[in-house]
Amino acid sequence: MAPNDVVRLGPADWRAKNEAASRPTAAELQPGLGHGLHAVGRAMRRRFERSVRQAGLPLTRLQAALLIRIARNPGLSQTAAASDLDVEPIALVRMIDRLNEEGLVERRAHATDRRVRTLWLTPLAWPVVERILKINLAVREEACAGLSPEARRLLIDTLSRMKNNLDAADAADAADAEPVEQLATGEGE
Repeated sequence: MAPNDVVRLGPADWRAKNEAASRPTAAELQPGLGHGLHAVGRAMRRRFERSVRQAGLPLTRLQAALLIRIARNPGLSQTAAASDLDVEPIALVRMIDRLNEEGLVERRAHATDRRVRTLWLTPLAWPVVERILKINLAVREEACAGLSPEARRLLIDTLSRMKNNLDAADAADAADAEPVEQLATGEGE
C-alpha cells in the first residue's frame, strides 16, 4: 500500500452511525478550565502591555518578567532564566543584549563555572523594577476586583497546587522516559 492510497473504512452508513455516537455532547464542547486560565492570562498580558506603553517604559512583557526574575534571584544564570521564562536560549540572549544596551542588566562570569553567565540588575534597573511592580499590582487588582481577600488567597493557593501537580506529572513522565532513552542510546549498560 502506498502512502496516498485510499483506505476503505466500511460502508458510509456505518461511519455516519459511529460518528454521531462518538461525538462529544454540547456540555463537553463548552470552554473549560484550560480555556478560562488562558483567557484570563491573555487579558492580563494585554492590560500589562497597555499599561507599560502608557507609562512610557520601552519594555516588552518578557523583558519586564526577566527584570523581575533577576530582582528576585540576583545572579540568576542565563540557562535558568530561559527555562523560567519558557523561551529558547537564543531569544533570551537577544533580550539580555537589549537590556544590557539600555544599562539595566549586566552579565557576570559565574564564581566557579566559567561556562555559566549570571545576570545582575544595575542601579538604573531598580526604579524600572519598581514601576513594573506597580503596574503588576494595578493589573492584579483589576483582575481580582470583587474578590474577597480570602478568595484571592484561595485562588493563588489553588493555582500553585495545580502548577505543582503538573510539574510532578512532567517529572514522572521524564523519569518513565529515561530508561527508554538509555536503552536507545546504549547508555546505562
